Amino acid sequence: VHLVESGGGLVQPGGSLRLSCAASGNISRITMMGWYRQAPGSEREYVAHITSLGDSNQGEPVKGRFTISGDIGKNTVYLQMSRLKPEDTAVYYCYTEAVTMNNPELLIYWGQGTQVTVSS
Repeated sequence: VHLVESGGGLVQPGGSLRLSCAASGNISRITMMGWYRQAPGSEREYVAHITSLGDSNQGEPVKGRFTISGDIGKNTVYLQMSRLKPEDTAVYYCYTEAVTMNNPELLIYWGQGTQVTVSS
């Protein structure tokens, strides 16, 4: 399973960015897609996820500012980030929980990450 993120970049505090993530490969079924982030010197932190049933959740630091959406059937997820703060600066990683055609086990796959920098 290959995940490709896009949409990262440099933005001023208070600004917005939209991240996209597309999964491809020998995918049989996806149950969940979402985002984590990791700032320098910090552990990877949960951001948000959405399930194949349409349920979604966000981590406390981003609630009310970030919105996750997507079309799990098309293996795509988005993260709309608004009112960005300098502390949102991190590498944002897309992940998916999926079953592939040649492995019935439900596994988690990660993208390479996209840098988001919030600075004036």
